[in-house]
Amino acid sequence: MYFVAQIIAVAYLKLLRPKDWAKNLFLFIPVFFGRKLLDVDVMLHVFYGFIAYSCIASSIYIINDYRDREDDRKHPVKCKRPLASGAVSPAAALVICGLLIIAGFGLAWWVREKFLFVLVIYFLINLAYSMGLKAIPILDIMILAAGFVLRIKGGSVISFVPLSEWIVIMVFLLAVFMAIGKRRDDVLLKISSGQDMRKSVKGYNLELLNVLLALVCAVIIVAYFMYTMAPDTVANTGSSRLYYTCVFVLAGIMRYLQIIYVVADAGSPTKILYKDRFIQITLLLWVVSYILILYTRDITIFK
Repeated sequence: MYFVAQIIAVAYLKLLRPKDWAKNLFLFIPVFFGRKLLDVDVMLHVFYGFIAYSCIASSIYIINDYRDREDDRKHPVKCKRPLASGAVSPAAALVICGLLIIAGFGLAWWVREKFLFVLVIYFLINLAYSMGLKAIPILDIMILAAGFVLRIKGGSVISFVPLSEWIVIMVFLLAVFMAIGKRRDDVLLKISSGQDMRKSVKGYNLELLNVLLALVCAVIIVAYFMYTMAPDTVANTGSSRLYYTCVFVLAGIMRYLQIIYVVADAGSPTKILYKDRFIQITLLLWVVSYILILYTRDITIFK
C-alpha cells in the first residue's frame, strides 16, 4: 500500500515538472548584476517570486500536457508524462492546475502588484502558446524566448534593479539559441520515427535550423563581447576587465553546439544543465569570475 501511494505521489510531482523550475532562476539575474546578492531582504522577496513563477509555470505545463496528451503518447520520452501515461487523471490535473494558478497569482500580488502584472502577461502569452501559437513556426521560438525575458523582468521589478538593454538582448538571444537547438532535436526525431512530434516541426528542416543556430550563436558572442566593453557597463561595474569572462561564455556555447551536432541530444536545455558536467563547470567558473570582478572591484588586480 505504501509503495502504491509512493508511485502516485511521484506521478503527481512529475506533473508539476519541478526540474523545469530551474528556468525560473532567471529571476535572480537582475539581483546578480545589480550586486544585491548579499541583500537578504531582496533575495528573500525574489525567492518568493521564484515560488510564484514556479506555480504559474507548472499550471501552464499541466494545461499543455492536458491538450497534448494524445500526441505525447507517440513521443519516445513524453509518453512517460503522467497525463500521457494515464498515471494522473485529466480531472485531477485540472484541479491541481486551478490551485496552482490561485497560489501563484496570490503570492505574486503579495510580493508586489507590478510583479503580478508581469506574471499575468507571462501566463497569458504561454496560455496562447499552449492553445495554438506553438504550432506556428518561428513564432513558437519567439514566444519561448519572450518567457525568459519576462522572468528577468519579474526579478527586476521585485528587486528594484533596472535592466540593462544588453542583459535583455543577451537573455533573449540565449533563449532563442536553446529553443532552436530543441527544435532541431524534434526534427531529428521526426526523421528517425517518421512522425511529427509537434505541429510546428512541419515548418522546419535541418538546413534552416543549422543556419539559424550559426546566426544566433555568432550574434550572442558578439553581443556579449560588446556588453563587457560597453562604456555603460564599465561605468556601472567600475571595471573594464569583464571581457575576461568571455572565455567561459564561448566555451559554454561551443559545448552546447557539440551536444547538438555530435551527441545529437538537445531535447531539453534544463536536462543538459542538470546532466552535463562540462556545462556545469563552465557556468560555475563564469559566475565565480564575474563575482570576483563585480564584487571585488576595489581590489587593484580586478580594476
